[in-house]
Amino acid sequence: MHERINITLPEETIRLLDRAAPKGNRSRLIDEAIRHFIQSQSRKNLREQLKEGAIARRQHDLELAEEWFPLEEEAWLANKKT
Repeated sequence: MHERINITLPEETIRLLDRAAPKGNRSRLIDEAIRHFIQSQSRKNLREQLKEGAIARRQHDLELAEEWFPLEEEAWLANKKT
């Protein structure tokens, strides 16, 4: 299903649109551009959330790594001997 809308764009944007979109395909190009933009923004937001979470958990993660390091080292040395 499609819905008609009216939008106003700067003349330069219209010139770019006309160069990029074959005759009669403005709507398809605008649709693809909007979908691409939204998708890239979603990825950017996810990346930011992951970064913020990692920063918030860094002390806890460091403490876990320090706690488990001796066991991992022991296992590694045992495997190295065999």
